[in-house]
Amino acid sequence: MDVLVFGAGAVGGYLGACLANAGHNVTLVVRGTAADLITEHGLTVAEGEQRHTVRPALVTSLRQAFLDRVTYDLILMAMKSYDVEPAINELVAFCPSPPPLITLQNGIGIEELFVKEFGPERVIAGSLTTPISREAGNSLVIQRSDRGLALAPVQPGQKMGRWFNLFQAAGVPTVALKDFRSMKWSKAMLNMIGNATAAILNRHPRVVYGYTPTFRLEVVMLRETLAVMRKLKLKPVDLPGAPTGLLVFAIQRLPLGLVQPFLSRVVSSGRGDKMPSFHIDLAAGRQKSEVFYHNGAVARYGQSVGVPTPVNTALNDILLKLARKEIDYEIFNGNPKRLVAEVRRYQQEAKHL
Repeated sequence: MDVLVFGAGAVGGYLGACLANAGHNVTLVVRGTAADLITEHGLTVAEGEQRHTVRPALVTSLRQAFLDRVTYDLILMAMKSYDVEPAINELVAFCPSPPPLITLQNGIGIEELFVKEFGPERVIAGSLTTPISREAGNSLVIQRSDRGLALAPVQPGQKMGRWFNLFQAAGVPTVALKDFRSMKWSKAMLNMIGNATAAILNRHPRVVYGYTPTFRLEVVMLRETLAVMRKLKLKPVDLPGAPTGLLVFAIQRLPLGLVQPFLSRVVSSGRGDKMPSFHIDLAAGRQKSEVFYHNGAVARYGQSVGVPTPVNTALNDILLKLARKEIDYEIFNGNPKRLVAEVRRYQQEAKHL
């Protein structure tokens, strides 16, 4: 199969390398420096003691990928959520009638953007739970082997067997789910654990969950998310290696004194010493954040269905203002009491609406 990976970072690079290792013709759209490293040394994926190196075809732009009327059987869309709309514009310019597209973004509302432009018959939703770190431009490290890929159709009747078998045969543990919205909301909820709060405070999620006031803030944020899901008639679903149902049971049914150590273990084991993605983007000086497609999306959907979401709204607003340098980073840096006070202000305002 001829596969194009548009957005060959950690996620796209990993899946592209697995497919290339399985014998498929894979082309990666990569930046110039990464292209030089991969050309010279290959693309290496390490998982424990196992390593494999592949040499996929490389291009440095989407235009180059479609020169000479080159065609593909599948395109993996693996860029960040905030880069999706420019990527769609590029795809329209160079391939207005694309082959099937698998969306691999974290966040809510991404598939709808692709469906609006290309139609539901061309879009398959994907969620990867495997944590991957990029050690260099040509080296990827799988941090946990008990995770995998979930795929779901965006319209009834889409046949998923071909794509399930493709990744399963390439060594990627894969499950097929029925409802892409439930899948994406469940994955977003998992991503949101300790993410925005850690970025705002510039502290690891284990610190966030070890301090009771910020832990309680996180629990309310997750309960708001579940309330919006219920209103939308979406059920949380388990993802590969990620028992979402257990998380939901814990935050809804168990005493917070029991939930705090449980969730603290979850955030510590899930990420190790690595900071979450929102913090990485903020520390890199990017003026965009995927919080808009996570906490921000919960807030927007909550408003549309009449569910108050002041904690999600506050975390989204504060982090976006930090990213855009509209407020001083030092206001919240290592200052959880300041953050809790600001979130309470949002909660009080919501009560008076």
